[in-house]
Amino acid sequence: MTDGFGLGDAYGATIERIKAQGGDKSRLGMEALMWISHAERSLRADELCHALAVESGSRDFNGDNAPSMSTLVSCCQGLITIDKEASTVRLIHFTLQEYLSAPPDVFTRPHSKIAEICLTYLNSKQVRALSADPSIISAHDKAFLRYCSLYWGVHAKKDLSDCARSLALELFQKYDGHISSKFLFQEVEAPWPGDSGTSFPFTGLHCASFFGIVEVVATLIEMECYDINEGDSGGGTPLALAAHNGHDEVVKLLLGQGKTNPNKANGHDQTPLSLASWGGHEGVVKLLLRLEEVNPDKPDDSGRTPLSYAAWGGHVGVVKLLLGREEVNPDKPDNHSRTPLSYAVWGGHEEVVAILLKREEVKPDTPDTVGRTPLSYAAQDGHETVVKILLGREGVSPDKPDNSARTPVWHAASGGHEGVVKILLAREEVNPRQTRYCRPNTPLVRHPGWTQSSGGNID
Repeated sequence: MTDGFGLGDAYGATIERIKAQGGDKSRLGMEALMWISHAERSLRADELCHALAVESGSRDFNGDNAPSMSTLVSCCQGLITIDKEASTVRLIHFTLQEYLSAPPDVFTRPHSKIAEICLTYLNSKQVRALSADPSIISAHDKAFLRYCSLYWGVHAKKDLSDCARSLALELFQKYDGHISSKFLFQEVEAPWPGDSGTSFPFTGLHCASFFGIVEVVATLIEMECYDINEGDSGGGTPLALAAHNGHDEVVKLLLGQGKTNPNKANGHDQTPLSLASWGGHEGVVKLLLRLEEVNPDKPDDSGRTPLSYAAWGGHVGVVKLLLGREEVNPDKPDNHSRTPLSYAVWGGHEEVVAILLKREEVKPDTPDTVGRTPLSYAAQDGHETVVKILLGREGVSPDKPDNSARTPVWHAASGGHEGVVKILLAREEVNPRQTRYCRPNTPLVRHPGWTQSSGGNID
């Protein structure tokens, strides 16, 4: 660790010098280090300066209070620097990050303090006056706004102070149409696409459930001013948002209300179980599977089941939970005739492939609507072990062409996967001439019997 090189003592001494500066210099130096070492992503210089201009609990934000970067560098006694290539502020060395994060923490409750600053900023009259359309907000106003909107809840979940809780409830009093809800809905990768326009239902209960802040969700439910089954503009309910993000305690709390619909799907017919399976959240999956009304094999509008999603992500635990239910068809095709096995192969998830192949119902050579078999997909992506597993199953054709007459060896060669090509060419059934239409200079191995006129691409 850092002490092995004497750096721990050096960092400690520098921290003491920062504190000894007194006044604003000491405050700015320590707060800058707190933000840089505990932020959820690297901060740009303008974002950090905006953060340090916020006075916790104030209803006004005065951008003129933002310090300059030269001032911050000076206050931090050389412990921070600007990455000119990325335009972000960083610590001088990764060992400093270890030092600032290791217990006992140099800072007192840093995540709750960051959450308080973010919420104070979002509650300021300047931010509340902004349009709900991000496209017409100036780059200057967006500098810190985006971070606060997307990450205040992440910090609050890690450590929720009474002050942060009060500020969150204040934000939710007028959350409908608040610019921060728009940023959260649009810019966090949602489990479903949707065009929300500038007016959309995304309530405080949706937000708190998304972040998984149990205490705030409980308070909002007690207020009885929210429809617990209301969908946002993508159709996602608070339960769906919590399930997709793996917030077990929030899911348990919502299901415990008695009026929560555990099967309500979003705009793409994805149920909370499908979304939890997609994310590989075993705890949530267990909670949902305990409910009789939950259909463990319900397909969405693309025909994909919870098992397909779990297989695609390689979530072994969830796959086993779902296969433990009699209602689940382990070979159920989607609208493109792709089975859970196809999705597991696609991701190169060897253990899931092996688990599925143990089920008699699973047909290992079933083509999809374009004629691609699981072996074809494994070959295309260079998953050598999966290719071997599939070739070890009776009934798998190593040379089966798709609707474009392209065989597994063609796909492997086209992708430059020499190891897979070798495995396939070792099978007598495989015709090496099927590689004749591969792109030029594809790296292939020589095969006994090949000649320059055989049509294969040979280095």
